[in-house]
Amino acid sequence: MGKLDEISGKGRQRTAVVVGAGAGGVAAAARLAQEGYKVEVYEKNGFTGGRCSLIEWEGYRFDRGPSLLLLPDLFRLTFADLGTSLEAEGIHLLRCEPNYRLHFHDNERMELSTSLDTMKREIERFEGKAGFSRYLAFLREAHDHYELSISHVLSRPFDSLFSLLRPSFLVNAFWLHPFNGLYGRASHYFHSDRLRRAFTFGSMYMGMSPFQAPATYSLLQYTELAEGIWYPRGGFHAIVGALVRVGQRLGVQYHLSTPVASVTTDPSTSRATGIALSSGAHVAADLVVLNADLVTTYSTLLPQTPSVSDYATTLRQKRTSCSSISFYWALSGTAPALDTHNIFLAEHYAQSFDRIFDHHAIPDDPSFYVNVPSRVDPGAAPAGRDSVVVLVPCGHLPSADDPDTDTPPAELRERWRGMVDRTRRQILGTIRARTGVDLEGLIVHERVNTPVEWRDELALDRGAILGLSHDFFNVLGFRPKMRAGCGLKGVWFVGASTHPGTGVPIVLAGSKILVDEVKRVEGDGWGRKSGGGWGEWLRREWYLGRGEEMREMQGANKGAKAGLLDRQESGGIVWIALLVMVLMALAMLLR
Repeated sequence: MGKLDEISGKGRQRTAVVVGAGAGGVAAAARLAQEGYKVEVYEKNGFTGGRCSLIEWEGYRFDRGPSLLLLPDLFRLTFADLGTSLEAEGIHLLRCEPNYRLHFHDNERMELSTSLDTMKREIERFEGKAGFSRYLAFLREAHDHYELSISHVLSRPFDSLFSLLRPSFLVNAFWLHPFNGLYGRASHYFHSDRLRRAFTFGSMYMGMSPFQAPATYSLLQYTELAEGIWYPRGGFHAIVGALVRVGQRLGVQYHLSTPVASVTTDPSTSRATGIALSSGAHVAADLVVLNADLVTTYSTLLPQTPSVSDYATTLRQKRTSCSSISFYWALSGTAPALDTHNIFLAEHYAQSFDRIFDHHAIPDDPSFYVNVPSRVDPGAAPAGRDSVVVLVPCGHLPSADDPDTDTPPAELRERWRGMVDRTRRQILGTIRARTGVDLEGLIVHERVNTPVEWRDELALDRGAILGLSHDFFNVLGFRPKMRAGCGLKGVWFVGASTHPGTGVPIVLAGSKILVDEVKRVEGDGWGRKSGGGWGEWLRREWYLGRGEEMREMQGANKGAKAGLLDRQESGGIVWIALLVMVLMALAMLLR
């Protein structure tokens, strides 16, 4: 409260409403309150977290969406920014070791681990001693992708295509390999199909095929193999719940089971004036932050001016991430052959992804993920029993502009019921064949989410569980902006489909970028803007020396490698020289 005491009385306290209590919404709400705003959060469901919420049944607990915690430093940084810590908020991270147990179609198995001893043994089984050397080289490249992304992407706004021209970004873009495919780049290091698959299936966390995902996303493999996979005791919602409590201490008010009908604006200025609730009530606000699905928001919540309507149509035509059939099974016993995180890889790996992303269907032979939270956190199920979550990636629903969307809801649900039955039989058969475990006789309760439930319950456009796609032309300056366009003022976005992208740690990083930009453009809760003028613009858009900021992002105990930092700094000098030469050449041409 020290900051509020210091500035109290210096003007009217400004108000902000946040629509949606997902991870990005609750983090943004706490950050805005910290900056002096009076904040209220409105959520249509009776729970917080969105995709990070829990499903519970008679002592069993399931994570609705994310079930593994990656990039732990970004979580720590979020809480540190808010003046607290994971530990102070009662969050206990449990290490998952091994990271995964992989099951191949021919009953071969493999473990992925942070232990170099384990990885050496596992890789040499398939590719000999030279294979382990190539693995270390792969890890070094993935490390560069990780460090550069943290410094130049996840901590910076990309509010226009001109942001791509920052020298500090351009000089390092080559090392991010954005135009190389993830699978193709992995094939440079690994010679066997098994290892190529083992080090590329993680693209599914971005909702993408490894054959379409940029090689940059090997950073996910790096954080898993270097920092480990973690699980918050009590479920992933423990993170969101803690952020809610932090926000409430800062004065944030939450309104659950309170759907929002629209964002209201002043017709003469196009500035947001607040929100209209479905009940008919109006909530006035100086600032509106939208954490609801971005495509759905442009299509239904914003004033449907011609420019908003046209942009909404454009968004509905963009590539989006996949959806899933997710099974939540309560078992009458345990399944010891299953670890906390299990991956079952399809025999026809490439074809299975083609079915999802090119045909928007369920693969005949799917790769899928099995999570047993009770293996690492016994509180997830009654004693002597397991809770199991199975995620089967599948194609998303047709766009609202597609004629097939006219299918009556009852007929659509019946169609998916048949596909669920077929998929369930296939998944149970695959698990039985590869592990010897017959889960079917142990299931005492089941809940299923299909693309229809993802769309209807969480308002996700096309039921896409990870928002818009993350191919090169859907990220950075090409991704929908945090600050609403179409002439609207005072309307902002945070979440999976805006910059910097999807995934809980990425969205949390986005909440910091959002609030920094709000302070720059709108001002803090008392109207004071941060920075300004040409000097601030140059620092923000063209600053070259990012080494110290990277070190801060990684934490005081984990500085970035000197070689990488040296390359960035020397690269910045080289880029300055190139700019000078270009300007001299232009001057000569204009003489």
